[in-house]
Amino acid sequence: MVKVNVHESHPNIVKRLRRAEGHLRRVIGMFDEGRSCLDLAQQLHAVEKAVGEAKRTLIHDHVDHCLDLAVSGPGKSTRTVVDEFKAISKYL
Repeated sequence: MVKVNVHESHPNIVKRLRRAEGHLRRVIGMFDEGRSCLDLAQQLHAVEKAVGEAKRTLIHDHVDHCLDLAVSGPGKSTRTVVDEFKAISKYL
């Protein structure tokens, strides 16, 4: 795997994902405990929201920094920048 530059938001995203990971492990334990479907659905929703927020933060950071730099700096063509934006925005 090629390592790319780390953005300021990446450590916070990793923290958020680690919390979501722990929460997901707890939800799995709730299944083993026979918790109610309502409790399970609520907790799964919370995990889903946490992961979704991490994804949104990553994409917004990419748009704010990477694409802005690509547009204003040398290197990538406008077409490449637009294609990259289209590709990443489908994950929002």
